[in-house]
Amino acid sequence: MFDFFRKKKNEEEYEKDQYGQASDGEYYEDEDPFYDDEYYSDEYYEDNYVEEIVEDESNDGVIYTTYGSSSFEPAPANTHSPSEEMMEDRDDYYDSINYDYNESLADPYDEPLNEPYDDELSYEDPYYEGDQYEEEYYDEVEVVEEEPKLGFFERVREGLVKTRDQFTSQVKNLFTANVKIDDDMFDELEEILISADIGMNSTLEIVDALRDEIKARSVKDSEEIYPLLKEIMVEKLDRDNLNNELNINDKDLAIILVIGVNGVGKTTTIGKLAYNLKNEGKTVMLAAADTFRAAAIDQLGEWADRADVEMIAHTEGADPSAVIFDAIKSAKSKDVDVLICDTAGRLHNKKNLMKELEKINKTIDTHAGSATRDNLLVLDATTGQNAVNQLREFKNVTDITGLILTKLDGTAKGGIIFPLQVELDVPVKYIGLGEGIDNLEKFDSETFVEALF
Repeated sequence: MFDFFRKKKNEEEYEKDQYGQASDGEYYEDEDPFYDDEYYSDEYYEDNYVEEIVEDESNDGVIYTTYGSSSFEPAPANTHSPSEEMMEDRDDYYDSINYDYNESLADPYDEPLNEPYDDELSYEDPYYEGDQYEEEYYDEVEVVEEEPKLGFFERVREGLVKTRDQFTSQVKNLFTANVKIDDDMFDELEEILISADIGMNSTLEIVDALRDEIKARSVKDSEEIYPLLKEIMVEKLDRDNLNNELNINDKDLAIILVIGVNGVGKTTTIGKLAYNLKNEGKTVMLAAADTFRAAAIDQLGEWADRADVEMIAHTEGADPSAVIFDAIKSAKSKDVDVLICDTAGRLHNKKNLMKELEKINKTIDTHAGSATRDNLLVLDATTGQNAVNQLREFKNVTDITGLILTKLDGTAKGGIIFPLQVELDVPVKYIGLGEGIDNLEKFDSETFVEALF
């Protein structure tokens, strides 16, 4: 029994020596050569807790403590003020370990209030160790350079990439150095042109003209045929000297009526056209006369916001002619340059919609006065020869002054422009080459053919 308690006591003394912590809850401070108390016990302060420490100036620096009671009693003997010699020895000790007690309490970010802040001075952060991190950070940042805006020819060329990849590669392979200039070559050229939707009549006219020019110029080298073909195609597009510009002048209001079947991109094209005209310095207004299709007014309103132009609209199901009447009246009062009118998508065989179109035209003729007119038919280039049929039918019921060919970037048959402009004698005003608001380009025959090749 006694051996057990003796062993237990030895273990407690061993823990005190090793860790400075007693097993009964007492706490021992780390050794300080100038601290008088070996340890303090939690049990001692359970009944005599210290509220305040005050110094009695009349008693040579003797410290009194205020305990839980209201009376003042001298502090225990082991809580006395150190002598001056002990304080000097303490300072020497802390100096020997490079420790400044006052500095340890100071905030390194504090600045003297009586010293003005100077940007030229260097306020060093004692805990900052890393200019190298800033250098590494900036090394990792990639500087993204803004791509230069493409010019007109580059934009058209990029938009015709599908047509060019198919059409041009076939033509170049045909006009190789070893090809023989004979009927077989011309027959193969006809097949290439027809596959690009240039149309039968336009293809025959181009091939016949090429055959005549080869004989007239005595062309022997097949490589000379390639630039000659481009020249003939440009001449065909410009044969009738069609005006590819909108009928707009600086004096009168210009009214553009946009028509077409559903799904060709009519409303989107109106927004792009308004954006183009506004960038040319024109004041533009839109008329939401497509009151038949659900959400058509909201869709046009979004494009009006993107183009930053005004829009006149009624409620869904309203009379389109009434919308046009109010829009003309507002455009005149506000001295607007161009009024673009959206209409419901319609087929040529829908009699009620075609009668509605006639009513809109009468409203414009009656109230527009000296305003200039353009009736633009929007066609989807991806429909191929069906676009030619739509133009024929619409020409029978209304006067079409120009065409806007959309989605030309999404088809490999960009040659559809030839039968539309050459065979049906209607000028192409704009071509759509993308979904962006700035992807509507004015049509120019020379630029188109050059980009095609």
